[in-house]
Amino acid sequence: MRHALLPDQKQVDHYFYICCYIVMRRPRRPSSQMCLLLKALVARAPVWCHGYELMKQTGLLSGTLYPLLMRMTDQGLVEAMWQAPEQSGRPPRHAYRLTAEGVRLAQAQADTFGARDGGLATA
Repeated sequence: MRHALLPDQKQVDHYFYICCYIVMRRPRRPSSQMCLLLKALVARAPVWCHGYELMKQTGLLSGTLYPLLMRMTDQGLVEAMWQAPEQSGRPPRHAYRLTAEGVRLAQAQADTFGARDGGLATA
């Protein structure tokens, strides 16, 4: 008879599998959209860029670009700040640039960029 507090072998195996998966998970490669955005940002580093400029440069749609910028900001790859409007009556705008960690990721991905779309431009 099993003790009521002890899990059965199936539960132990399941928990062991989950723990191994979490610990042994490999880092994900950046998506092709993130690679495009990294390429655009590193080409303009360390200058602040507006989302609309990045949309024009990368060809990404706003529904892809802005969530990606938010995720990259949360990951510490991009920093964002509000900029005062250049003309009165206009709303403030978000501006973005790579952090040191973002630049390191872009440099680490340089070979991948070269293989996919002709190299990583730097400024």
